[in-house]
Amino acid sequence: MLALFLFIFLFSSQNLVDCVNDEGYALLSFKQSITEDPLGSLTNWNSSDETPCSWSGVTCKEQKVVSVSIPKQKLKGFVSPSLGSLSQLRHVNLRNNKLFGGLPFELFRAQGLQSLVLYGNSLSESVPFDIGKLSYLQNLDLSQNLLNGSLPSSLVQCKRLRSLVLSQNNFSGGLPDGFGISLVSLEKLDISINRFSGPVPSDLGNLSNLQGTADLSHNLFSGSIPASLGNLPEKVYIDLTYNNLTGPIPQTGALINRGPTAFIGNPGLCGPPLKNQCGISASSPSSSIPFLPSDVPPQYGGDGKGARRGLSKGSIVAIVVGDVIGICFFGLLFMYCYSRVCGMRKGENGFGSGKKLKARKDCLCFGKDESETLSEKVEQYDLVPLGMQLGYDLEELLKASAFVLGKSGIGIVYKVVLEDGNTLAVRRLGEGGTQRFKEFQKEVEAIGKLRHPNIVTLRAYYWSVDEKLLIYDYIQNGNLATAIHGKPGTVPFTPLSWPSRLKIMKGVAKGMVYLHEFSPKKYVHGDLKPTNILLGQNMEALISDFGLGRLANIAGGTPIVESSRMASENIHEKLQDNAPSEVTAVNSPANLRSCYQDPEALKAIKPSQKWDVYSYGVILLEMISGRPPIVQLDTTQMDIVHWFQLCIEEKTPFSEVLDPYLTKDVDREDEIIAVLKIAMTCIQSSPERKPSMRHIFDALERLSTK
Repeated sequence: MLALFLFIFLFSSQNLVDCVNDEGYALLSFKQSITEDPLGSLTNWNSSDETPCSWSGVTCKEQKVVSVSIPKQKLKGFVSPSLGSLSQLRHVNLRNNKLFGGLPFELFRAQGLQSLVLYGNSLSESVPFDIGKLSYLQNLDLSQNLLNGSLPSSLVQCKRLRSLVLSQNNFSGGLPDGFGISLVSLEKLDISINRFSGPVPSDLGNLSNLQGTADLSHNLFSGSIPASLGNLPEKVYIDLTYNNLTGPIPQTGALINRGPTAFIGNPGLCGPPLKNQCGISASSPSSSIPFLPSDVPPQYGGDGKGARRGLSKGSIVAIVVGDVIGICFFGLLFMYCYSRVCGMRKGENGFGSGKKLKARKDCLCFGKDESETLSEKVEQYDLVPLGMQLGYDLEELLKASAFVLGKSGIGIVYKVVLEDGNTLAVRRLGEGGTQRFKEFQKEVEAIGKLRHPNIVTLRAYYWSVDEKLLIYDYIQNGNLATAIHGKPGTVPFTPLSWPSRLKIMKGVAKGMVYLHEFSPKKYVHGDLKPTNILLGQNMEALISDFGLGRLANIAGGTPIVESSRMASENIHEKLQDNAPSEVTAVNSPANLRSCYQDPEALKAIKPSQKWDVYSYGVILLEMISGRPPIVQLDTTQMDIVHWFQLCIEEKTPFSEVLDPYLTKDVDREDEIIAVLKIAMTCIQSSPERKPSMRHIFDALERLSTK
């Protein structure tokens, strides 16, 4: 009887284990390679199921696994080789997890793979040569990892590749031979922030299907710029900034009308559109701010996309007087465009009588992909002031010197210096879209009425069919992110003392109390973070970018800096703050914005003021520790909130948590700990237990500022 029982038990157990098919076994092997699954995303992956087709993140077609998509689930472990045994696998998306180790060569045995998205992990080592077996691969995104070594020469065998994103890794060496000849289907190319070296391949000019930005910036490319890059589509923005390129910039095809922001950070480059004359040693260091001629509208310098067209004859004369390089070329181009385009519009009606805005497309030139020309009647209308009367008009603004301060998904920001020395900050919202002017006007005027010493004042705006501009006071000491961490690639900075930090904390809290309790609509900022906290003449805090998301949505303009993800992934959170900038030049991880975002914001529909409280708490943690919002721990990354919680659990000594620059303020330890306690209450999971900004400000006010 015992022998019979054992036989029945073993037979039943074998049937239970064998329930799942071979593809299920392969996925269970992947599950075993995951050491941490804090969100339980693999909980329903059970061997008792007949197939894995009902498992979370798994998609099947005809009972065969075609897709494994488990993004942003904090999975920790390595990429199992077993995924390569899924014969019909077409899509793998494991982005924004905590995967480490190398890419197994067995993964590339799934030769039908079309999309491999692994960005935002901690993958290391080099890319296996076997990647060349993926002849159907269309989308490869390995960005924001720790991958190194040269790109395998076999990559050029992936001839169907349409999107190649390798930014923010440690790749080195040159691009594979035949890169531009073989990968002619490429529509997106981003290899920025690596250590690629050698010459820029001349065959890149064959990539005739490229769109958006071809980003080769922040590498070690050397030698001259191939003239063949001019063969790229005219609308492609070629970003070659911060390399070791030398010699004259070719004036051919798509390279002709690029602004200086496409080439800065290469001290050896010369000729238009740079001010360095060829044959004369460059005087501007790689970190210098791009200077634009005082006669060129600021919008030309920001994205370098627009052909310089449509300036009036007076503006052309000003350019001839003020510019020192390339004036003949640009002057002829302006006159040609003026006669061809603006001349055709002279018979059209301008503004209606008594109206400040046009009902048709005007010709205001701000460097668009397809530039319009300047209407004869646009000089009759001006910026719309909000509050006090302005001491300048639109024409003065267009003639002013402009410097790019930064780029984001909500547009380009310029520092504009008027002839009388008055300095402004001008944000360009977009180039077109839905024409909801009345709604825009109502919103912008409500924001313009806000007056508080800790909030940046919106002074004026301009609206046309193609352009939406916001004019602010210029804040001279940059933003809080730069004050805490310095600016990448620049000389060491002067760290903030504890009294200065406490002053800034109080200023931000005071400004947020005003928004939450005393503004007409009791606003929610919704995007509070260090880059949106500017520092005034006396290092006082000024909250900026309030209401921008709403205004940009109404304006309907396309963001200046496109997302580096495919539209099919529906990624909206990434802002690429990688513009050459006087105040900020930050290249943020894909999940940087989410570090300041209250997790409750992902669940709720109606904005809550407690979202701002959470963001403020994260900022306090950053100011206390001096750590970035994403903390690197060996081969893994962790947001600063979870890092602090881990430090508390492990009883890490306070001295190891504190910003080293604050060690000289040891006599203020009680104050620092008090602020830390406030921060920890701000980041609580329960909204009801979070304090109000009023209570936070009152608590900070009780602390010394001496």
